[in-house]
Amino acid sequence: MTKTVELPLRIHEELVKVSEELSLMAKKPISPSMAVDLLTEVYRAHLSNPCALDAFSQQLASLNLMSPEEFDKYWDEPAKPQPAKRRGKTKKQ
Repeated sequence: MTKTVELPLRIHEELVKVSEELSLMAKKPISPSMAVDLLTEVYRAHLSNPCALDAFSQQLASLNLMSPEEFDKYWDEPAKPQPAKRRGKTKKQ
């Protein structure tokens, strides 16, 4: 049975990019839902090592994480354009 999940647009775009990258590596189509499954399997395999699990748990506990509501708001906001940086010296007139 499938379930619909709402993702912030930027997260969805990243997931699509990951599925495209996995498709190139696998030389066969990988859908976004397949990418989530593969990423979950990699996560579980990596954390089946007690040392990796402990290190990851410590890192996660030390992070200053946003609340789920703050995270969704942050990722739903449109990206702000960066001001153009000048390169080299400007000519004096």
